[in-house]
Amino acid sequence: MLINQAVIGVNFVDTYFRSGLYPVTTLPSVLGFEGAGVVVEVGKEVSHLRPGDRVAYTGGPLGAYAESRLLPQSRLVKIPEALSLEAVGSSMLRGLTAHMLLRKVHATKRGDWILVHAAAGGLGQIVVRWAKRLGANVIATVGSAEKVALAHTAGADVVLLHTDERWAEEAVRLSDGKGVHLAIDGIGGNMVSQSLSVVRPFGVVASMGQPAGPIPPIAVEDLGFTRSISLMRPSSLLYANDPQLYTSGTDELLDMLVDGMTTLIGARYPLIEAAKAHADLESGKTTGSVILTV
Repeated sequence: MLINQAVIGVNFVDTYFRSGLYPVTTLPSVLGFEGAGVVVEVGKEVSHLRPGDRVAYTGGPLGAYAESRLLPQSRLVKIPEALSLEAVGSSMLRGLTAHMLLRKVHATKRGDWILVHAAAGGLGQIVVRWAKRLGANVIATVGSAEKVALAHTAGADVVLLHTDERWAEEAVRLSDGKGVHLAIDGIGGNMVSQSLSVVRPFGVVASMGQPAGPIPPIAVEDLGFTRSISLMRPSSLLYANDPQLYTSGTDELLDMLVDGMTTLIGARYPLIEAAKAHADLESGKTTGSVILTV
């Protein structure tokens, strides 16, 4: 199917492919895993979409940084009339990631304690909003005082500065003195080991990225015996490539958005300024979702 794109999502995973941290199969290669636009042409066997339909997608293959592209019917999700192209196009990958974290990595239930690092960012905000809708208690961390209000606006119960050396101790105290059920770390570097110290027995740390740098080795022995905690590196792209998980995740995401769960677009760039979008994202200048417009 051929779609003309209007919105393209910019995500940290794009910078990992650009830098070579994650390899691409062929060069040159077009970046991007997320977008939204309008169907222009359909193939003979397409059954549930037609020209003029507004659609969105996330997941492989690479190639979202383009004015138009060809995608299979199975990858495209029809956008409900109540939602804009920007609202959905900026939320697909982050929303599916939130579904993976709160439904698959940890089956979040009312009363659970969830720690969300980088809560002012695009992924952080949507995870906070979704977790609160599930009835969880959310402890958020941000990197500067200027970002505290954004995390509170997203719904976080408590916002801590992860630059404060006492943040981990405070997070444990707040979560009934036992630690959180799930810690979501999109910072990397030494933050992963700190996050491990905040999780209660049989809890989970989900390592989602490493803009702060490589993650030092962690001994398996440090996770077991008296602690019994799990460390995961879940992949939202693999999640998106599972047909059943993709359908259930995007269906629930669209339901959440229609029901009023908002997603903040923090920065818009024309497609030609993709390099600037990457630079601003990597430097921490952006908050909320980052998009390219066509």
